[in-house]
Amino acid sequence: MVTLAQLAEWVGGRVVGDDQLRIVALAPLDQAGPGTITFLANPKYLPALRTTRASAVIIDKPLERADLAYLVCDNPYLAFAKVLTRLHVRPPAPLGVLPGVSLAPTAELGEQVTVHSGAVIGERVRLGDGCLIHPNVVLYADVQIGPGCVLHAGVVIREGCRLGARVIVGPNAVIGNDGFGFAPEDGGYYKIPQVGIVEIGDDVEIGACACIDRATFGVTRIGRGCKIDNLVQIGHNVTVGEDTVMAAQAGVAGSTRVGRHCTFGGQSGTAGHIRIGDNLTLAGRGGIVGNIAGDQVVSGVPAIPHRDWLKASAAFAQLPQMRRELADLRRQLATLQQGLTASDK
Repeated sequence: MVTLAQLAEWVGGRVVGDDQLRIVALAPLDQAGPGTITFLANPKYLPALRTTRASAVIIDKPLERADLAYLVCDNPYLAFAKVLTRLHVRPPAPLGVLPGVSLAPTAELGEQVTVHSGAVIGERVRLGDGCLIHPNVVLYADVQIGPGCVLHAGVVIREGCRLGARVIVGPNAVIGNDGFGFAPEDGGYYKIPQVGIVEIGDDVEIGACACIDRATFGVTRIGRGCKIDNLVQIGHNVTVGEDTVMAAQAGVAGSTRVGRHCTFGGQSGTAGHIRIGDNLTLAGRGGIVGNIAGDQVVSGVPAIPHRDWLKASAAFAQLPQMRRELADLRRQLATLQQGLTASDK
């Protein structure tokens, strides 16, 4: 339980109304009751705000309801996330190494860690302070995990890979599996050894079943603050710039360099060995096939500026009619040409 004044200090907002209201939980507009705080980040939910039973609301400006207190913030959605963290997220107490863990004698574990049953901690692994390792996580030899990381059930991190601080990895994600490299040989393929590693920066989150391949040589690198959704595939020797976000089923082919603060929509993808500029947004199912400048929004395959893609896609439905009209025009032109030829004779 906290006061509204304490929450305002936590999120950098201001209170309009009773700042000593005691808040016990955060709830949606239609489920909130006395003692709860709700939030409004989208104007289309204003009608629900008029009937909510919450004691307070996170909002960008106070409204006419005098029986509500308002936590006024420039960014209500961000404030909602911070209040939700404050009220509902409780880090579990460290439990140490539980029975049923396979722990190599050369592994080094930091203080206040939890390693659940079924985990395998390989030779010379270094695990930072405050890490939480869920059941059946497998850390190959020489893996380094920074402080405050959370590895959920079934995560596999292969040999030599390195994670920064406060990295969260979702269930069954695989970091550092071999890159997809094969040399053609006599109608078949010879496997190219993948001898590099993966480096993950601080404060990265990687979703369930995502796969980030190790480099052939050198490093596959995911920059600080990146957010990688479920089922994303990142190929060998890729570099992803800081604070880039990739939605589910996005894919980045090998040796591509993605800039800072990019956004990839669901099921989008890139060709390999290309460069993508900073602050680029690629819409869902879009495909980038060559080098592309940043600071723009692109769509389609091959990706073009989003406004151009909208115009082109609007024309797609008209193509059958346009084709019929073109055929009619061709027939009319042929008839005119025949008439002109006859008159010349």
